[in-house]
Amino acid sequence: MSGLTLYTYWRSSAAYRVRIGLALKGLEYRSEPVHLVHDGGRQHAAGYAALNPQELVPVLRHGDQVLRQSMAILEYLEETWPQPAPLLPADAAGRARVRALAQAIGCDLHPLNNLRVLQYLERELGQDQDAREDWVRHWTGGGLDALERLLADDPGTGRFCHGDTPGLADCVLVPQLYNARRFGMDPARWPVLARIAQACQDLPAFAAAAPEAQPDAPRP
Repeated sequence: MSGLTLYTYWRSSAAYRVRIGLALKGLEYRSEPVHLVHDGGRQHAAGYAALNPQELVPVLRHGDQVLRQSMAILEYLEETWPQPAPLLPADAAGRARVRALAQAIGCDLHPLNNLRVLQYLERELGQDQDAREDWVRHWTGGGLDALERLLADDPGTGRFCHGDTPGLADCVLVPQLYNARRFGMDPARWPVLARIAQACQDLPAFAAAAPEAQPDAPRP
């Protein structure tokens, strides 16, 4: 056991990314669910807010270290456990490409569509469910359209986002396509992304990290 605790929520895209990274690295961890809806959102409770003043998941605790922000956590995993399953290529240009692909989702696309944004649209701006879902589809569609072009036109793309082994960009892509499907978007719109995501989902690490496989996921 590596002494890791992940504060997570089964359907959080950011937590999903980190679960994939942990699984690819073969790292065991204790899951500490933080329900983002029950009781007004348990991420806002005083105890959790003390752990993460942003009141977001995920948080990874490694011994005395408290790590926040999914992208920083994934880089920490890579630097602390470079083997097995490197998340970044060995060359500087390859690392820059993978980080750019991951950040196209993690920095530009996903933040516009996360729970707190949708709650603000509803509670403060009075937008109904149809309007909120249109918002999600607009920003998700545009972001994934651009990512499709980036991957389709680059010789660095292989079976996965970069070459033939999964890495950081794949950790971020798969949860975002899961979200797109949640909002009624057909991944066939992005054939390269859909092909890569399927290759990922065929791997045990991605299956273990999937939302429905989590201990806090609703049971039928």
